[in-house]
Amino acid sequence: MESKTLILVALGLWLQSLITLHGGAADSDISYSGRDFMDIESKFALRTPEDTSEDTCHLIPGVTESLANCNFNHSSKTFVVIHGWTVTGMYESWVPKLVTALYKREPNSNVIVVDWLSRAQQHYPVSAGYTKLVGKDVAKFINWLEEEFNYPLDNVHLLGYSLGAHAAGVAGSLTNKKVNRITGLDPAGPNFEYAEAPSRLSPDDADFVDVLHTFTRGSPGRSIGIQKPVGHVDIYPNGGTFQPGCNVGDAIRVIAAKGLADVDQLVKCSHERSIHLFIDSLLNEENPSKAYRCNSKEAFEKGLCLSCRKNRCNNVGYEINKVRAKRSSKMYLKTRSQMPYKVFHYQVKMHFAGTRSDTHTDQEFEISLYGTVAESENILFTLPEVSTNKTYSFLIYTEVDIGELLMLKLKWKSDSYFGWSDWWSIPGFMIEKIRVKAGETQKKVIFCSREKVSHLQKGKASVVFVKCHDKSLNKKSG
Repeated sequence: MESKTLILVALGLWLQSLITLHGGAADSDISYSGRDFMDIESKFALRTPEDTSEDTCHLIPGVTESLANCNFNHSSKTFVVIHGWTVTGMYESWVPKLVTALYKREPNSNVIVVDWLSRAQQHYPVSAGYTKLVGKDVAKFINWLEEEFNYPLDNVHLLGYSLGAHAAGVAGSLTNKKVNRITGLDPAGPNFEYAEAPSRLSPDDADFVDVLHTFTRGSPGRSIGIQKPVGHVDIYPNGGTFQPGCNVGDAIRVIAAKGLADVDQLVKCSHERSIHLFIDSLLNEENPSKAYRCNSKEAFEKGLCLSCRKNRCNNVGYEINKVRAKRSSKMYLKTRSQMPYKVFHYQVKMHFAGTRSDTHTDQEFEISLYGTVAESENILFTLPEVSTNKTYSFLIYTEVDIGELLMLKLKWKSDSYFGWSDWWSIPGFMIEKIRVKAGETQKKVIFCSREKVSHLQKGKASVVFVKCHDKSLNKKSG
């Protein structure tokens, strides 16, 4: 426990140094200077499906023949991948994975990797300031494609990770015409949470801006990923604070083996999950994950936001529907800890009845779902409070595609400790019906007790409910 505390303290000091120190090129002139390309430091490598890990051919702004030399496809889409801050000064392992996935989904496209490694390996505040210059470089490159070759910017999709997301935003704000889309993959938080729109990613930077927030843990301005919405659609997987499979224990073991030089591994897992969620959407196009619009993650946890009416749900990643609301749309979903990340969301609603007043806090339950295709058993959930004659709504999710729901079982788990109150009587409630709404299919099902009313008792056997009513939403539900 003491070693874990020391590691977290070290991490806190490290993050503090990122946020409090200032410097770099933050105030540099970012105006577009016509056809003068001499000051462009960023490099633009057109990678190929045959070699997704090496920068073997570069597109050079101002050098017309470089496009022909690299076999640039003038009639297809162009993806521009912009990496983030790097400790090692080298590309991270996700870059070729994303390039490979883009080519698998769009084989005839152009996938360009922007190399700004020399600027990205500086002290964080310096690199953060350089995002303006990198954005200016990218904008000049894109304007050159459009002016020199009449390449339509409706074919351009920028994908920026961490600091690269803000560089993409600056680029989008400086192009002569708006690019089609910018995807922000957990845009960096320090130095940007309170920055004005021209200095960071914002909805004005492209025809459509979608953002995945995967590591917003901590107070605003000190979280690795930016917390506030900065796109047309901002998606917060698992609440956006922390991702499954990225626990501190695993990171501590990495640091123990490799030393404090790898302290960035503590933040890398959840931060980088944004990229892998997007890769997942490219490779698993038949089963896209769905996110749901909600005012808060607390409301989402209660299952109150699983509606698809009026664009309230959307696909995650590549096949997102381009919804441009007047204000940013915050959306939530749950995921698995590894690819494929898709899960199936359900709202469960039940009324706890009883003849005497009774209240219990932090109670654990298990629910099992049975359907036409499969079953998912012993899904654990906790209710902060259960009281007599109150109705509760909560969210559960499963990795299994159950199909049409037919039956469910509910069990109230006993405490891990011995409770004196349970010595005299076993707590229990009466439940007549359980209502379930499936997020992915939008179907509502009502389950009835086999005995008209089931007696759910703490620590006793599961009670069974069978489908007694199936109500699909009307056609206007979308």
